[in-house]
Amino acid sequence: MIKLFVPGRLCLFGEHTDWAGHYRTMNADILPGAAIVTGIEQGIYAEVEKSTIFEMVSEAPEIKDRWSDFSCRMNDAELKRVAKSGSFFCYCAGVASYMLEWYKVGGVRIKITAMTLPMKSGLSSSAAICVLVARAFNMLYNLNLNTMGEMNIAYLGELRTESRCGRLDQACAFGVKPNLMIFDGDEVEVKALNVKKPLYWVVSDLCAQKDTIKILSDLNKAYPFATTESEKLLHEALGIRNHEIIERAVKYIADGDAQALGQLMTETEQLFDRQVAPLSTALWAPKLHSYLNDENVKKLVWGGKGVGSHGDGSVQFLAHSKEAQAELVDYLNSQGLHAYPFTLQPVHTVRRAIIPVAGFGTRLYPATQVLKKDFFPIPCSDGMVRPVILILIEELLKSGIEDICLVLGSEEERRQYAEFFEKQLPEEHLHKLTPQYREYSYHIHDIGKHLHYVYQYEKRGFGHAVYQAADFAENEPVLLLLGDTLYKSNTTKTCALQMIEAYERYNTLLVSIHPIPLDDVSRYGILSGVWENKEKTVLQVSEMAEKPKQSYAEDYLGVKDGNGKKSYYSVFGQYILTPEVFDCLAEDIRQADIDNDREREIELTTALDKVRDNSGMLGVRINGEMYDMGNPVALRNAVIHFPESQTRNDR
Repeated sequence: MIKLFVPGRLCLFGEHTDWAGHYRTMNADILPGAAIVTGIEQGIYAEVEKSTIFEMVSEAPEIKDRWSDFSCRMNDAELKRVAKSGSFFCYCAGVASYMLEWYKVGGVRIKITAMTLPMKSGLSSSAAICVLVARAFNMLYNLNLNTMGEMNIAYLGELRTESRCGRLDQACAFGVKPNLMIFDGDEVEVKALNVKKPLYWVVSDLCAQKDTIKILSDLNKAYPFATTESEKLLHEALGIRNHEIIERAVKYIADGDAQALGQLMTETEQLFDRQVAPLSTALWAPKLHSYLNDENVKKLVWGGKGVGSHGDGSVQFLAHSKEAQAELVDYLNSQGLHAYPFTLQPVHTVRRAIIPVAGFGTRLYPATQVLKKDFFPIPCSDGMVRPVILILIEELLKSGIEDICLVLGSEEERRQYAEFFEKQLPEEHLHKLTPQYREYSYHIHDIGKHLHYVYQYEKRGFGHAVYQAADFAENEPVLLLLGDTLYKSNTTKTCALQMIEAYERYNTLLVSIHPIPLDDVSRYGILSGVWENKEKTVLQVSEMAEKPKQSYAEDYLGVKDGNGKKSYYSVFGQYILTPEVFDCLAEDIRQADIDNDREREIELTTALDKVRDNSGMLGVRINGEMYDMGNPVALRNAVIHFPESQTRNDR
């Protein structure tokens, strides 16, 4: 049983440009379409499992009056017949038929547990259900489709119905975050957007009539070539003028300028009314405009506009504040509408890091009897000899990390860190240093102000050590580094900064990865999946295997590049953990305590895999090198080659 959530989608700017951009395949003078689309907080919740047939059942109270359970054999002709029937389940059957035809899958049982997404209101409930079906097949049958693959199948499946949806409808596949979508002929490109401040939207079903089929039919008559003045104005509105609007909107969202963004919404609606609406009587929307001009609404918002294909389907407003958002929802509901709040949240950057250093370092005994391995000296390219822990902390601070938590084995170990990071050298030693080194000693003392300490009193595994920093993380994303590994970037951005920037883009659990030879897979944890981006630097992880046999890795864990060649990826040693990871660790610890099994190892990998299974995990290919310090051979390699890599990268 797998639990899924697929949100509805809200097009903030760029409606109709997805299908218009498709006409570039026939008329090169048409500009690519561009839209800003976000998933919303309302959506479809479901539990899915394999079945011998295709089944859709529901226990969702929100749709009990409109729902009757559906089932169909996994038969191509039957599924296509349902898809063309125009019935409630035609979209689901369309996707299922595509999956059967191209992937030869078995059936699925999808149980809708909640449906908070309003239907037929411009928030793309049909696309959400199509994505839900595609994702169910993908996850249950391990098809290794990335998000774009799921989105494309949802689109192609919906095309098997009588619907003529646009490509932006399936943006709900990317979750509750804003994306810039570019539609260039048959190509679709998706880029995540940065959000600086909370933006308080209200979306409302106008509870009126909207004829989407007529709207699309009327507007499509102007493509691929404009022959009248009004058709030329339509091309301009969905082309050059739309590009100007999108560029401004991306900037306002990144700057957190709600007032300018709201005013742009109003300006965009005015452009739509002048240059798009005249081509279809179905776009004359008296109810939409009555609320856009309602003085009770205008005092609470920066601006507003239509949703989706427009007409009298839904309206969206950008409210002044959270309080104004709540007041507006209440007002619209009092008018007989169905209003919903939606807050576009800023993506949290990562400001905290954890370094577990509680281990004894058995493989480096007897040196670790007198010196913790994270204090082992490493020659650096600038001539200094730094302890491992100082190199790690300096990388973090250089990457924008503000607070660092060291997980120690006992309070007694704390003294060594206090001596190094918090106490100034005695004057007799300080005056022997060069001015440069004396200044550096003050720098080390300043570093100590960023450090926090927690303790792992019982050695119950790496996951248990990480969990000791749960309170330090404060329910925010946190960067995790290994205390016996050095990292050196091949670019001007540190390895840690590469991870942080990836988190700001994807806002999900991340693990760093790097390629290793097939002969070495049995020594490492191996991650497999499909590439999420064209650059093949972000992997949607579908499986994690700890030290697999070479034969298993070759059959099941290879990651294909564009030419079909397989590569194998291991953990690079840096993670960005989300709060869900600490929740899973807490549950694993609690269960071990209930079972009276305190000898059970609490593994981080187990918690990561649970989060991956529930909400996904991405692997980020780091442009850099790692140097393990955990055994004598690795330590020797690091001492020899780490300064060489620094010199090479400084050139």
